Amino acid sequence: MDFNATLIGQTIAMIFFVWFTMKFIWPPIMNAIEARQVAIADGIAAAQRGQTDLENAKAEAAKIIAEARDQARSIIDQANSRASAILEAAKAEAEAEKQRRLEAARAQIDVEINRAREELRGQVAAIAVAGAERILKREIDAAAHRDLLERLAAEL
Repeated sequence: MDFNATLIGQTIAMIFFVWFTMKFIWPPIMNAIEARQVAIADGIAAAQRGQTDLENAKAEAAKIIAEARDQARSIIDQANSRASAILEAAKAEAEAEKQRRLEAARAQIDVEINRAREELRGQVAAIAVAGAERILKREIDAAAHRDLLERLAAEL
């Protein structure tokens, strides 16, 4: 192999090219690569923070849902107990109303029985007087008749 001027020129051109590349091209490329590495690292860190925040939010949501369910159960239990209390009060009121109406009906029955007895006494007295008149074939005066009926009604 011949050592000539072309080889020296190519070596100088290659040295100049390497120096130029190292001085002017390589630093911006390295800066861009380092900036990209930092951006990627920040993105990964942000994704991990986001994942952690998501897990924390899920745990908090589960806690809030559990509290809401407990509160709903409590409200339902209160409503059921209130409904039972209202039902018991209504039953007691209905029972009292039933007793009141039953007493009123009994009083009405007693009044009707007494009225029927009085009416029956009057009819029995009238029948007795009519029977006595027929037997005696004479009429009793009105005052004596009234007195007789009153005594007969009192005896019945």
